[in-house]
Amino acid sequence: MDKILVPIDFSKSSEYACKMAAKIAEKSGSKVCLLHVIELPSGMADMGSRSSYTIPESMLYLRKIRDRIFDFKNQFFSKSQDVQHAIRFQNPYEGILACAEKINADLIVMGSKGHSNFDEIFIGSNTEKVVRTAKKPVLVVKKDNEKFKFKNLVFASSFKNEDKKEVLRKLIEFATIFDSKIHLLKVITPSNFESTFEAKEKIKTFVEEFTLPKHSITIYNDISIEKGILNFLQEINADLIALSTHGRSGLSHLFSSSVTKNLSKNALKPMLTIRV
Repeated sequence: MDKILVPIDFSKSSEYACKMAAKIAEKSGSKVCLLHVIELPSGMADMGSRSSYTIPESMLYLRKIRDRIFDFKNQFFSKSQDVQHAIRFQNPYEGILACAEKINADLIVMGSKGHSNFDEIFIGSNTEKVVRTAKKPVLVVKKDNEKFKFKNLVFASSFKNEDKKEVLRKLIEFATIFDSKIHLLKVITPSNFESTFEAKEKIKTFVEEFTLPKHSITIYNDISIEKGILNFLQEINADLIALSTHGRSGLSHLFSSSVTKNLSKNALKPMLTIRV
């Protein structure tokens, strides 16, 4: 992992994202790029055009933005870390995607302002749009994880679709960097019963091409998939959950939209999302 992109809007959620990115960069030796995207009013779109905004006013505004970025850099990153910054004048999520491609980011770390409702967290937000459309892995941080450790990582899946292997591949990279344990989780429900033996064999077949670090295979029985995942996360005190996303339907590509809705509403753990 060489480059981490961190979009910031100077909110608390941006602070959480910076803290997370700093931890990852410190361990992996990655470079960090702090990005602030300015969606200008039409009158400011062209600095040279006639508008109510003068060039001195515009330059003063940009200096203030740059100073705030430097404040974030000094507050959340050590002097030994390679932290750069960029300011783009664009639609926020389009600017984030464009910058990620330009610097060839290996990971995008974003804060999420919502914490109690699925719609507040993802639907219509810039975070949701980035998660749904980014070609790069996105790590969504929802709360202050100052004491966060990549100790227990969970990959919850049906272990049926080949495209989900990319999610596991990225999770293995995290586990290797942080010496983490990966928990391979398959939830069995009454309406979709499968024997423990059959379920374990499917998981073993799914992962046979990978060289896995420390890991476990868990077949978890519960009344619903989301309940099973949430209960398992709590049971092992998981640090991160990895999910797959789909360009057409966002995070609803994981199992079903109702499962994702309940997970996003209740699971405050960081989520690593990868488009498949």
